[in-house]
Amino acid sequence: MENLLLEIGTEEIPAGYIKPALKALSSGLLNRLDGARITHGEAITFGTPKRLAVLVTDVASKQTSLTTEMTGPPESVSFDDQGKPTVAAIKFAEKASVPFNKTAVKETKKGRYLTAVKTERGTGSTILLKTILPDTILSLPFPKSMRWADLSIGFARPVHSVLALLGKKVITFSFGNLKSGRHTYGHRFMAPAKIKVPDPDRYSDLLTTAYVIADIAERRAIVEKEVKKTADSLGGSIMPDEGLLDIVTNLVEYPVPIAGKFDNKFLELPDKVLITAMREHQKYFAVTDAYGKLMPGFIAVNNTKTKNMNLVAKGHERVLRARLEDARFFYKSDISENFEHWIEKLKGVTFQAKLGSMYDKILRVRQLSKFVAKSLSAAPEVQNNVSRAAWISKADLVSRVVVEFPKLQGVMGKIYAQKTGEPAFVAAAIEDHYLPTSSGGNLPETTEGSILAIADKIDTICGCFSAELIPTGASDPYALRRQSIGILQIMLKNNYTFSLMELIKQSIALFNRNEDKGSDKIPQKVYNFFKDRISHLLAEEGYKKDVIASVTSVSADYPANVKRRVQALESLKTAPDFEPLSIAFKRVVNIIKKSEGVQKQTEQTLDTGLFQDKCEHDLYEAYMEIKNKVLKNIGNENYSQALKDIASIRDKVDAFFDGVMVMAEDKKIRKNRFALLSEIAGLFKNIADFSKIQ
Repeated sequence: MENLLLEIGTEEIPAGYIKPALKALSSGLLNRLDGARITHGEAITFGTPKRLAVLVTDVASKQTSLTTEMTGPPESVSFDDQGKPTVAAIKFAEKASVPFNKTAVKETKKGRYLTAVKTERGTGSTILLKTILPDTILSLPFPKSMRWADLSIGFARPVHSVLALLGKKVITFSFGNLKSGRHTYGHRFMAPAKIKVPDPDRYSDLLTTAYVIADIAERRAIVEKEVKKTADSLGGSIMPDEGLLDIVTNLVEYPVPIAGKFDNKFLELPDKVLITAMREHQKYFAVTDAYGKLMPGFIAVNNTKTKNMNLVAKGHERVLRARLEDARFFYKSDISENFEHWIEKLKGVTFQAKLGSMYDKILRVRQLSKFVAKSLSAAPEVQNNVSRAAWISKADLVSRVVVEFPKLQGVMGKIYAQKTGEPAFVAAAIEDHYLPTSSGGNLPETTEGSILAIADKIDTICGCFSAELIPTGASDPYALRRQSIGILQIMLKNNYTFSLMELIKQSIALFNRNEDKGSDKIPQKVYNFFKDRISHLLAEEGYKKDVIASVTSVSADYPANVKRRVQALESLKTAPDFEPLSIAFKRVVNIIKKSEGVQKQTEQTLDTGLFQDKCEHDLYEAYMEIKNKVLKNIGNENYSQALKDIASIRDKVDAFFDGVMVMAEDKKIRKNRFALLSEIAGLFKNIADFSKIQ
């Protein structure tokens, strides 16, 4: 067993590419080793802006031999009357690559057949890796790839070297115009010379001596520790930012943090503007004092240690000063204007080519916000706040600060609203209506923000569906899945009880596309889209897929209601006698469906005078006993108790099926029994479809 090392040396790879590429490199190589029958241990990855590497432990020197038993012709065909092998038998032995005397007749399920054991001896791993390694490199996915020179291959950035070792032996292969070898390179400025790697185990240590920390976790820990120490030297603390820490870690090979300062006058800018200016453009860490207030300082992380670090710090300060001067100018320009000016400018900003301008969007969103607020019976003050927030919610998109820093949309709207004296809930709603911005992200805290977020997102979703911009497969350019999940999460968190379908219809009606062909089908398409999303959301929370399907197939119109029904059914499913209960009610549902599909009968009124057997009377009496209790509990959304009451008549349902033939020859008797089962099914038809329970 030897360790396998593969390193791809490149020009600077974007920080966001590195971790996904290493994950693909590791899994791709292990899968190919498994496919080639080469046993191995774990994979350890290394990555910097200039290299992607993976070390696989305990790789076998050759692939595992493969033994298979081949079945040939029947014994009667394999030998003639004298017991000599026929042509068919000899050909079979040749196909199996064994001498005929190594074949044998065996008894099988089909009779006695000629068989042969074929063994494929394992090929040396070194030979197989000559193909596996370049294939693995070429299969790595990147958001964007590039070509260089006159080569036909593509990669995230031009490749300058390839290192490939199995133990002490080089795996030789070609990649573009390169030959694999045993050399890597140290830090570009502090130790640029070639480094000979005698074996995989020395790789990381050799790079460390050449000012390259190849292990990402180790490098991240160094960045975190040294940045904190540098902030201490300023008398402050680093503002927590895990995302920036990850980015900076993958921007450097040898982290060298340094402190810088900026003029106090820039502290008049809103904190988020300052932080964004430092973070987005320069990747600097903000520094706060003991009270959490921003200090006029920052921490930059360099990739090179120089003799005069003070000179480097001055360079960072000059660059940041220019950025902050721009931000200060933009901010002062913005606060000299007003929302109405910006709203007028929204008429010239396209929301989507087929869906009009951002001005058109805020008109629709304001209408939808009113609808949602009224559906929730919100207080008049809340309705007024929502209407005002909807009207100015997109105004900051044309502000100078947001044009420069797009990630501050909503944030600046809130700040400008506060500065112009808008009510606190109006200002908060402007920022909140973009939430959640990612899966599992924060949700709006205020009622106004929640309502506006729903209205804004449903407008985008319905607009895209009406314009036939529907997500397909992995493609979702307008993030409709994320936005629909956001709506559902907000509704679930706040226990909102308005109809999704009504909201969808209201939204689609505002696009004036009723004359379009097939437009009447759009609401159902959007509804089904939401139904899939809530199923996905509940499955992620750990609920069983069959339970979710049985509930959503009845209705997904009220998400909070859907979740309560799923919880109730999931709880019932844990009961020890649930399986026979499920079977009984599945049978009820399936027979009802059969009667509707085959007979297409008109509704039959139940007539107790047509009962012929005691089991029919018993089932009807049990049904009448629980009917009102079940309906009351369903009305109160106490689905757990409703299901328990329904479950109590399971024995009577079983006795009914054992005691009578539903498909009786007498048409009246048959229809009456269907009617009785329809009454039973009606008890749980608004909770779940038991036929979908597995």
